[in-house]
Amino acid sequence: MNVSEPSQNRLAVLIDADNAQPSITEGLLSEVAKYGVASVKRIYGDWTTPSLSGWKSVLLEHSIQPVQQFRYTVGKNATDSAMIIDAMDLLFTKRFDGFCLVSSDSDFTRLATRIREEGLLVYGFGEKKTPKAFVSACDKFIFTEVLRFQEHSDSAVKPKTANELKRDSKLVTLLRSALEAASDDSGWAHLGAVGSNIAKQAPEFDPRNYGFSKLGELAVATKLFDVDERVQRDGHSRTIYIRDKRKKLKEINL
Repeated sequence: MNVSEPSQNRLAVLIDADNAQPSITEGLLSEVAKYGVASVKRIYGDWTTPSLSGWKSVLLEHSIQPVQQFRYTVGKNATDSAMIIDAMDLLFTKRFDGFCLVSSDSDFTRLATRIREEGLLVYGFGEKKTPKAFVSACDKFIFTEVLRFQEHSDSAVKPKTANELKRDSKLVTLLRSALEAASDDSGWAHLGAVGSNIAKQAPEFDPRNYGFSKLGELAVATKLFDVDERVQRDGHSRTIYIRDKRKKLKEINL
């Protein structure tokens, strides 16, 4: 299933309150809505502790169900265990198409892997400090810093310049390899197909991390790709295609 396509998938949203901030809630639920319907919204933590008091008004406003989990022993995270057990219970009901796991904790890596083994989608949400293992275990991973920026426009990520983007060798390699895999003999590729290939290679990729709302905008900003917006046969809809500029240069030199 293409994780970039909007759908009415039934999703279970499970939040680790110890590893998430109330300020992301608006952006989080808005992002979840792109992938499906949040049929279950639960958040786990020890609600007797003052550190979680900031969540109270947010939970009421967005109908998120708090699940109480006392800290039985210092140094042991009982919250993680409760969330994992609940996730497995929900998984075996076979009522869901995917899960949204909200945490920056690597303890959920095996959970994400297990859910995917059942053929369900896993969307991860966490801070940029999230261990790579958890990020890679998800079908798609969204950094919560981006969600905060959506709520506070004055904190928005400043779009990177063409030179900055070109110096990011990891980004350039990712874009070019995804394009190569989706292109035809002429070198042109449907932007949607390129996006799908990127998602398979790098679950954490998001144009917003570079200051752009869409993949096409990012591709243009790099100045490494030709972009062609084509009118479809119906005469109304338009489809974007991109090509590596090096392909055009080769044609000129032939």
